Amino acid sequence: MAATDDKKPSFSYSCYVTRNREGEQFVPEHVFSYQLSGTLTVNNGSKEYVFREGDFRFIKRNQLLKFLKQPAPGSVFESVSVYFDQELLKNFSLEYGYHADPGNEKKTDSVIELKKEPMYKSFMDSLQPYLKNDRLASPPLQALKQREALLILLQSQPAIASLLFDFQEPGKINLEEFMNRNFHFNVQLKRFAYLTGRSLATFKRDFEQIFHNSPSKWLLQRRLQEAHYLIREKGKAPGDIYLELGFEDLSHFSFAFKKMYGLPPSQING
Repeated sequence: MAATDDKKPSFSYSCYVTRNREGEQFVPEHVFSYQLSGTLTVNNGSKEYVFREGDFRFIKRNQLLKFLKQPAPGSVFESVSVYFDQELLKNFSLEYGYHADPGNEKKTDSVIELKKEPMYKSFMDSLQPYLKNDRLASPPLQALKQREALLILLQSQPAIASLLFDFQEPGKINLEEFMNRNFHFNVQLKRFAYLTGRSLATFKRDFEQIFHNSPSKWLLQRRLQEAHYLIREKGKAPGDIYLELGFEDLSHFSFAFKKMYGLPPSQING
């Protein structure tokens, strides 16, 4: 589930054994998922969501998320997901006459826990012979199954049409508020620019006008400030927070921390 610019597959099956998997991602397309076993914890920077065996979820496109995949005790982590790209949804909208209801999409969370429906489980069960046995369905069959998933979702949750068929790109939003809420996500600047409704050049210009610093320097300083607070005031261990704050490895985090504060993070008194 790493962040990528590549197009997502139509379906995916995730399976991890005996260990937790942490990470983060940019979600470019809407996702409909089923938790077969284990626990998935998702955090969008302001709210945490927990999904357990038998739960269904819908994740809106254009989201930054952190996640933790935890296998069930003595078992595995398993989930099945269906992705809905914009081309598919636009064609579906024309074919079936579905449209977004302007304004409704602003009232929903970025991650939605769906009520358990027998139709959902029956549909997800029908995908598993292909996904678990590496028997890739033909493109026409994949498209048919995606449409089936959409029709099931829309029958059980009509209001979800306002999310699925809203084809607007992110509009220009408050940059300062967005960055202070999402500084800990380790994504490229062009991703931050896109999500705030700006070109990369405009993003950099607006950023320096607001923060009086370059984005890369501000992000490093802001993450280190948060790390110092978590270690000193909250008693957190450096090894438990560096990934959470957007650092790729512990040695880089420790080097940058010592350069800013004069001491390695392990010597900061809690």
